[in-house]
Amino acid sequence: MFKVIPNGINRLDIEMSGKLNAEDMKIALDELVSKSKNIENGKMLYEIIDFHLPSLGAIGIEFSRLPGMFGLMKKFDRAAVLTDKTWLKKVSEFEGAFYPGLEIKAFNRDQKAEAEDWLSS
Repeated sequence: MFKVIPNGINRLDIEMSGKLNAEDMKIALDELVSKSKNIENGKMLYEIIDFHLPSLGAIGIEFSRLPGMFGLMKKFDRAAVLTDKTWLKKVSEFEGAFYPGLEIKAFNRDQKAEAEDWLSS
């Protein structure tokens, strides 16, 4: 499951759980692009509830859309990632290096209030 929920003018909340296949990934990325259309200096709260590696087909879809994702991520200044997996926290923050102008910070899932404060600071 991948849900993109607008939260105010320039913020998206994203929830991810389970395993994404190629069709799920296509739908998720289309939804992300659509709901980000009018965002400037945006914030993103990304909650990873139950992570499973995506299928190879889903990874292929993601890589095929990588150039568009760079443009999309320019709409955002900050992203907070909520997860209880230490390795996902590290990967998330490392991923921020690939998107100039986007700062990514990871939090435990029980630190949602802290993540919200960081996003709004």
